[in-house]
Amino acid sequence: MTIQPCIVNHENEEKMFNIAEELKKLPDQPGVYIMHDSKDAIIYIGKAVSLTKRVHQYFQASHDEGIKKAQMVKQIARFEYIVTDSELEALVLECNLIKEHRPKYNTMLRDDKTYPYIRVTLGEDFPRVLFSRQQKKDKSSYFGPYTSAGAVKDTIELMNKLYQLRTCNRSLPRDTGKERPCLNYHIHQCMAPCQGYISKEEYCKRVDGALEFLNGNYAPILKSLEEKMLDASDKMEFEKAIEYRELLGSVKQIAQKQKITHNDGEDKDIIAMAADDRDAVVQVFFVRDGKLIGRDHFYVRIGNDDTRAQILTTFIKQFYAGTPMIPKEIMLPQEIEDPEVVGEWLSARRGSKVYLRVPQKGMKEKLVELAYKNALLVLSQDKEKLKREEGRTIGAMKEISELIGLKDISRVEAYDISNISGFESVGSMIVYEKGKPKRSDYRKFKLRTVTGPDDYASMYEVLTRRFTHGMQEQEELEEKDLSEEYGSFTRFPDLIMMDGGRGQVNIALKVLSELGLSIPVCGMVKDDNHRTRGLYYNNEEIPIDRYGEGFKLITRIQDEAHRFAIEYHRSLRSKEQVHSVLDDIPGIGPARRKALMRKYQSLEAIRNATREDLQETESMSPQAAEAVYLFFHKEAEA
Repeated sequence: MTIQPCIVNHENEEKMFNIAEELKKLPDQPGVYIMHDSKDAIIYIGKAVSLTKRVHQYFQASHDEGIKKAQMVKQIARFEYIVTDSELEALVLECNLIKEHRPKYNTMLRDDKTYPYIRVTLGEDFPRVLFSRQQKKDKSSYFGPYTSAGAVKDTIELMNKLYQLRTCNRSLPRDTGKERPCLNYHIHQCMAPCQGYISKEEYCKRVDGALEFLNGNYAPILKSLEEKMLDASDKMEFEKAIEYRELLGSVKQIAQKQKITHNDGEDKDIIAMAADDRDAVVQVFFVRDGKLIGRDHFYVRIGNDDTRAQILTTFIKQFYAGTPMIPKEIMLPQEIEDPEVVGEWLSARRGSKVYLRVPQKGMKEKLVELAYKNALLVLSQDKEKLKREEGRTIGAMKEISELIGLKDISRVEAYDISNISGFESVGSMIVYEKGKPKRSDYRKFKLRTVTGPDDYASMYEVLTRRFTHGMQEQEELEEKDLSEEYGSFTRFPDLIMMDGGRGQVNIALKVLSELGLSIPVCGMVKDDNHRTRGLYYNNEEIPIDRYGEGFKLITRIQDEAHRFAIEYHRSLRSKEQVHSVLDDIPGIGPARRKALMRKYQSLEAIRNATREDLQETESMSPQAAEAVYLFFHKEAEA
């Protein structure tokens, strides 16, 4: 099975993102949309009741969003979205993402105001129900966040009345009996624990009732308020009926559950997977400090015999092997293979215990469900995109294979030489696997034996060094009983592609013959305008369909080999141009040169320094100090 991240910032990916096509795939569901520019920076985040209707509006000529939004739309290169179950969840998620990414076209609040919570101070002997804008890691329980501060305040007031909880700031039981009871006791809205009129146990039973309400048991209170509203209406007490109606509305707002922010404040990853008979998409939600702040999805190519548990296990091992951030909890849709072993490995990488959990109920289970919903959307809507990508990569490799009559070409290596009149000649080796660049296997060569602009001799040296090194590594790994992945030159290509025709191909064949290797070699032949026109293979030039994916892949390989060589050559040229007189002194390397310039600031000051002063410089030995002194006082010493 192979796992590929579905990140649209790969090379040429933006070019593949067709806005008109992607607009058709938008679901008519609530969620958050994220706009990216050509550099893949997030420039705007918004929420929508209907993603398809809202995002379509940005690209309608008749829709006027103002000058600022018009400028933003011009910069949109691609967009992505996260589906939620309600507008409330979309709103809270939007808030979290804006604060995390701070997009340039979103209005940012200076006071960093957050959504309100209901706080129950369980760390006190006689807990209170309070309004809060912050979640702290104290002994309190937090509920929320909620979108309406007014609804939160109304609900707190209702609970205090229903359960007769205290609202004062007295420290109990320390201050018991020190002051008279407040007005709330006299109007029967508080049981006066400040006077000892109610025991701690009885008071806590009332707090438990309030907690039960906040945990989701809203039905009794909603039913009671509705009955009171109707009763007041029947009695023509309309003002009282309106009061109950508004209170009922506030409680209903609080009753809306959301999964986007948790009150535990913990870091966790939520993983879900959607699969068909051939492909799978794994969705990862990132929860940090209790808030859902982002997601990513990954395409997985699966085999016929791969089970869901195997796919998830493979994904977890590959994903967390390459990421520095491993959370305390990882929520999964089902059990994986060897959970104890994988858990131990993750814990060792994190440096503390990592919990792999399969939630069965509650908010965590709902979050896994939401992640699955998003994975399913990606899988169903991106099939066409996957097919196009496969055509550009694996399909293009198949075209090249058929063109030259070879089977099962997966790994291709291409080489190029770069110099300016023979100055600082360099060679480049690039690698494509399954039609995609594998940059971790790219290699650079600074030529050692060739002087002057001799491309054939340069290529001979590069290829000889590359395959000789590879053969030596293979022998060493065999002796140590290690796999080829431990070597940097160990893996040999299925096909070598030379930037040129007969001459370059013959050089490669000569090197392979001398080393006793048998690897197919073809040349990428260019016309007079330096454009690819065909492949040179087995002493004949094979024309290529200029409109086929194979031709496009060959062009990309040619361009990439040339770019990589040119970049290396430029870096060497720039280093050569930055030359110091101190580099000509024996025993003075980069560290001593920097130390001298740090201390003396100029060559003139170094020239005027005594042997003793030079010797006192950081990292300077007596021999090095003597060498510097003599370099600047040759004539005087003579």
